[in-house]
Amino acid sequence: MNFSGSTRPPLRSDHKATTAATTSSAMSRTYLSLLFTFVTLACADQQVLTQEPRNGVLRRFNIEAAVPQVLQAAQEYDLDVWHASRTFVDIYSPPNEPFLPKELADLPHTTTYLPTTPKASIRPANTEWDVSSLENSTFHESYHPLGEIEAFLGQLTATYPNTARRISLGESAQGREIPALTISTGGYADEEEDGKKKKKKKPRRKKKSPIGQDGEKLGFVILGAQHAREWIATATSLYLAHALTVNASEPGSLSTLLKHFDFHFVPVPNPDGYDYTWETDRYWYKNRQVLGPYTKCLGLDMNRFELGKYFGYKWKPDSPDLTKNDTQKPREPSNPCSHWYPGTRPFESYEVNNIANWVNTLPNIVAFIDLRSYGQMLSSPYSYTCKRLAKDAEDQIEAALGASQALRAVHGTEFQTGSLCSMLYPAPGNILDWMYAREAIKYSYVAHLRDTGTFGFSLPDKWIRPTGEETTRLVDYLARFIAKQAKRQF
Repeated sequence: MNFSGSTRPPLRSDHKATTAATTSSAMSRTYLSLLFTFVTLACADQQVLTQEPRNGVLRRFNIEAAVPQVLQAAQEYDLDVWHASRTFVDIYSPPNEPFLPKELADLPHTTTYLPTTPKASIRPANTEWDVSSLENSTFHESYHPLGEIEAFLGQLTATYPNTARRISLGESAQGREIPALTISTGGYADEEEDGKKKKKKKPRRKKKSPIGQDGEKLGFVILGAQHAREWIATATSLYLAHALTVNASEPGSLSTLLKHFDFHFVPVPNPDGYDYTWETDRYWYKNRQVLGPYTKCLGLDMNRFELGKYFGYKWKPDSPDLTKNDTQKPREPSNPCSHWYPGTRPFESYEVNNIANWVNTLPNIVAFIDLRSYGQMLSSPYSYTCKRLAKDAEDQIEAALGASQALRAVHGTEFQTGSLCSMLYPAPGNILDWMYAREAIKYSYVAHLRDTGTFGFSLPDKWIRPTGEETTRLVDYLARFIAKQAKRQF
């Protein structure tokens, strides 16, 4: 099944397409002065010491009454909104584009400077880690470029050949492989009965059930960072996969869940964009798809505001209404260079089309988590409207509340829960709605991981493991809650 009905355009080199822009950006950064400043962001009492050279600017507008005004201006001037809530908005400006419209400059806001230097230029590559232990492995002490992630997946499948299986979902827009990982101990149909092993059957799509088919393992799908810059989402997906493979006696292991579940991971759904954040632009978030022979800009937004539109459900060829007014039609983003550009049709993105095709083949899927950053939220459907309540909202929210409490018990991290639209803004066609409404995955969630804005998308390496540790408890609670609903006991 091909959701897009499109053919691949000629591949285009990132390095050739961006040489001029990179040179110009580098020259402008050279003249930035060195200074240090304490910045207090308006989230609790968090503080961070930052340095200005070669840095982008993150501004927080923390006036609840002005949130609609800020979002309207951000949409009008195509500003990069990093996070929006009922009480504040975070807007980022790259080093060479410090522009802030007067209607925003006049509003009280805090400012912090964030480094933009690609990590690949300052860090040697490594491809060897001990994956026999989750607790002692050094892999989860830092972020990793694409090549190192590929090596880690290879080591994981080699170390746990009876549990971990690596597959390919196809190619990205620039021809990179999209790797996926299935963690499983084998289905019930493969187990021995009366001394004889049952014949293995080819997986096939069956009529969907909110609690799974009797006599079959339950399926759980977890996606890493669809937005390239959300590194903690990819790092956490790898931590979860590792936790599922190690021995049950090890602290943090999730392997007991494999009694009733098969887990399916896509750690890097956007390999082109992710690689670009390491090589060129740390805060790039779209994919790197060529949009046409006469279009200078690359990329389609793969999740946050417009990605979901590629997942088809309630897709619209225009930007989401960031002011939360369900009755006002958003303006159409005619500029392909826009942060909000959704493309021209559902499933136009090669990566999204491959993911949708793959999920459609998986049997008995009962749970889905789209890992993101940042905001510390566990959100349920719907995304496309705040006026409609999901028919399974009661069960979804009950499970989310319990999972958030389990997460908080690890390191004290607070997560909010609720529908994605009510916690952010209406975004038609989001992957969350697709998984719930089209794939009939009852327990579909979006998990915005740490933090609440102090570091934004630049969460320090030291928080990777704590984030992974607490997220394992969230996944563990959800899985056990669902298993109980399906009358399966651990």
